[in-house]
Amino acid sequence: MNDMEEIPKKVPRLGLRHLQAGLLFYGLAANTVLQLNVSVAVVAMTNETTSNNSDPPHFNLSEEKKSYILSSYYWGCALAQFPAGYLCKRFGSKAVLFWGTLGSSLLSALTTYGVYAAGWKAYCAIRLLQGLCQVTWPCIHQHLANWCPTAERTRLGAFAYTGFDCGNVLAMYGAGMIASSSLGWPGISYSAAGLGLIWCGLWLLLGANKASDARFIGEAEKAYIVGDIQRSERKEPKKMEIPWKGIFTSVPVYALLCARCADSWGLTTMQTELPTYLSGVLKLDMKSNAVFSALPFLLMWVMCYVYLIIADVLLRKKWMSLTALRKTYTSIALWAPASIMLTLVFVGEGQKTLVLVLVTLSVGVSSAATIGSELNTIDLSPNHAGILAGLMSSFTNLMALLTPLVVGVLVTDPSQRSQWQVVFSLAAGVLFAGNVIFLIWGTAVTQAWNESKESRRELEPEEKPFHRAKLEIGTDNTDGNVVGLKLNCTSP
Repeated sequence: MNDMEEIPKKVPRLGLRHLQAGLLFYGLAANTVLQLNVSVAVVAMTNETTSNNSDPPHFNLSEEKKSYILSSYYWGCALAQFPAGYLCKRFGSKAVLFWGTLGSSLLSALTTYGVYAAGWKAYCAIRLLQGLCQVTWPCIHQHLANWCPTAERTRLGAFAYTGFDCGNVLAMYGAGMIASSSLGWPGISYSAAGLGLIWCGLWLLLGANKASDARFIGEAEKAYIVGDIQRSERKEPKKMEIPWKGIFTSVPVYALLCARCADSWGLTTMQTELPTYLSGVLKLDMKSNAVFSALPFLLMWVMCYVYLIIADVLLRKKWMSLTALRKTYTSIALWAPASIMLTLVFVGEGQKTLVLVLVTLSVGVSSAATIGSELNTIDLSPNHAGILAGLMSSFTNLMALLTPLVVGVLVTDPSQRSQWQVVFSLAAGVLFAGNVIFLIWGTAVTQAWNESKESRRELEPEEKPFHRAKLEIGTDNTDGNVVGLKLNCTSP
């Protein structure tokens, strides 16, 4: 079965597999808010005009201190991703994702008290611990691999991943509105905690590791999902050795890693630094900052569905192979923002409207990465999707960790446009290089090491009765006009 095949008639068009994708959407949105609202919070904490209430104290944070706060989350996150992939394989995605989100939500609720007690260093410590709780990506990859039939993999996977885009919008716009309200910047952490805790309750009640474990699934849907997964995995044994050698010697894995790291660098530049850029260079107040910081990610969210519809048509009509689709979408996600960022370098400060349009477009078009490279781990190895996702996330989080630190060195005065020109040029170069590598060596073909050693083992001669059979065609010895057929079989 492949992405273009039809769904059996007896299987419900809207079933528990769609509910799982919806829960992943919400969970990813909640975790993204917990991750990214800090970029608005650090601006609000240093601006006394951001709140109508004079009670929340404000802090004199230098650009260097802000960069430490912004990057501290990714220190923990980078350390957590690889173990998270293993834990998903060992205990299932439901338990790992639940405890990770619960921990991050509770830490968010404690953020204000920590900052009041010990200042910005406490904020860094809390963010680092939240990063250690960030197990979303490996769990989502593994959960999708367990629930998505290949005919619906692109559709359900892309929908689940749009939770990231929704979370970006909520983190930027919601945090900005909350910071400018009577709640002030402390309300940002409290609201994010509430969003995460509500999801935990729903996930605990409705989530299931596999279709075979689900309580509320119909028999037709269960048979459809389980049967498809078994065919995809070629009836692999439940316990499989992780093919470390195959993974670390796989050229397509390294090509995908380069594409994911490049995308992470470009996107993190916008996610963490956009509010500071809009406040410093364009002099936007907090409410305007919230709107224009969220607008690029709103476009990113909308474009994700546009890309999904187009990809669905291309695959269904067989106008493009899956590998060609992944490379085309990755090119859009990396090269389009790179071109726009280079254009930003040459746009003058007085052209505020044009700058806002370019910034919005640079982020909006990058959502093609959801279909382009993010789902590629499942293509390469459905059986080890969680492990691959953990590996990818470890390195992409290193990129996300380094980005604020590098920007903190390059930008000493956020009001200086020339310093931001260097930031955008660097991001454009990384995006361009990452896509070149993926175009050359990337693929959507499932790799041989996806299967167990038993499945890859060649059949013994006695298991292959015609392994050495040879059909000979010639003329009969007694009459040259007669054609003779002879089967030579040395291993009958």
